[in-house]
Amino acid sequence: MLATNLTTTQTEGSSAPQWSPLPIQRPLLLVGHGTRDADGRQSLLDFASAYQALDVSRPVIPCFLELTGPTIQEGVDRCVEQGYTELSVLPILLFAARHNKFDVTNELDRARQRHPQVKFHYGRHFGITPGILELWSDRLTQLDSVEHNPQQISREDTVLLFVGRGSSDPDANSDVSKLARIVWEGSGYQTVEVCFIGITHPRLEEGFRRARLYNPKRIIVLPYFLFTGALVKKIYDITAEQRLQFPDVELVNLPEMGIQPQLLSVLREREIETQLGQVQMNCEMCKFRLAALTQASAHGHSHDHGHDHGHSHDHDHSHSHDHGHNHTAIDPYAEPEQYHQRIWQVP
Repeated sequence: MLATNLTTTQTEGSSAPQWSPLPIQRPLLLVGHGTRDADGRQSLLDFASAYQALDVSRPVIPCFLELTGPTIQEGVDRCVEQGYTELSVLPILLFAARHNKFDVTNELDRARQRHPQVKFHYGRHFGITPGILELWSDRLTQLDSVEHNPQQISREDTVLLFVGRGSSDPDANSDVSKLARIVWEGSGYQTVEVCFIGITHPRLEEGFRRARLYNPKRIIVLPYFLFTGALVKKIYDITAEQRLQFPDVELVNLPEMGIQPQLLSVLREREIETQLGQVQMNCEMCKFRLAALTQASAHGHSHDHGHDHGHSHDHDHSHSHDHGHNHTAIDPYAEPEQYHQRIWQVP
């Protein structure tokens, strides 16, 4: 049973209100991860359009970090061409991993060099927030209905399998586990297992193996992704294979989050933070910060990280495609031993 009829787009007639204009009418640059998958790319563009429609007083410009266009530089250029000298920038990312801390900020540094007159106000990722928890709680409640659970399998006989993207940043991976735990707390499900579709471990196949150790009658696969794309489709494919191999266990595969009122509201909060100067990030366990402190100590001077736009690291910001977008390439993190040797290294 594949629960694809749980909609990922709920804007028309939804609870999301029309918002009053913000005090500062500056453009908002929405930075998506980027994908070669046409459906995934369009999902971000549709999300930006839905967000724009809620407040048309300033332009909302979608762009992508990699793999597709428009690029961040092209998005900045578009704003500059319209005469703007201040921009709000929000990463459309669930957790603060390398892309948020390292790659987007590097692109903004490049944009500053190209447009020194422009000031950038870089905001937070989505993170762990009540709106997102409400979203998943609502979806899991739907799965209790006869329509989605005709055998009426109890939550006590059900295991949640929480699937993250996977990151080369241990701090971000730990947030996936934290969120999964919060979703599970008080839910009544037998347990929750956390796995990933790339880079880190355990991978999805191992997640299924661990979930089956509890002898559940039902496993609910929860892909923790904003939009569809190659990795979400890979989760569906692996789940279909598992369903054929283990027909005695009912497998339900939830869809990605998509365009939801809760996400639009969280994004509004993040935009407001950029206007109030209240952007805060957890920097204590950032491996890029730790590496910078180690380098500074070796050179005998302090390294003060002022996080006025997230993370500003004086490193080589060259981007390494280590997150498995090209699935035919060799996976440098395929073996757990390799993963543990590399994970705290800074590229």
